[in-house]
Amino acid sequence: MPAKNHLSKEQKRKLLKEMKENKNAQIRERILILLLMNEGKTYQEIANFLEISYPTVAYWAVHGDPDKMESFIDGRSQGNFRKATAEYEEMLVEVVEKEPSEYGYEFGRWTGNRLATYLEQATGIKLSGSQVRRILQRK
Repeated sequence: MPAKNHLSKEQKRKLLKEMKENKNAQIRERILILLLMNEGKTYQEIANFLEISYPTVAYWAVHGDPDKMESFIDGRSQGNFRKATAEYEEMLVEVVEKEPSEYGYEFGRWTGNRLATYLEQATGIKLSGSQVRRILQRK
């Protein structure tokens, strides 16, 4: 744990300014963790004061960089990686509009699983039938 007054005056000024101006409560809380550490508070004292978990305090104490405000943004808020590209979705819509027999299949209707299998062979992108159906519902 860093020593009391480990932040420079400039770092402290930037953090205080950002804490006052930022609309995101989570980011303000993460900045406050660093400021309280700078005042000599322990992880447990900070966790009790802010009513958050000890591991949360420990995580942001290590990962929060007072020189990079972007470090306070949690990467999980960006969402998961999407396998289905825009081209995949366009191809899916084109395939659904045609009959399976036009692609050499004997069955009369497309199902999510059949579409997923066909598109995996065509594009190399493996999705489940339920993922394919979810994409179609959005379209």
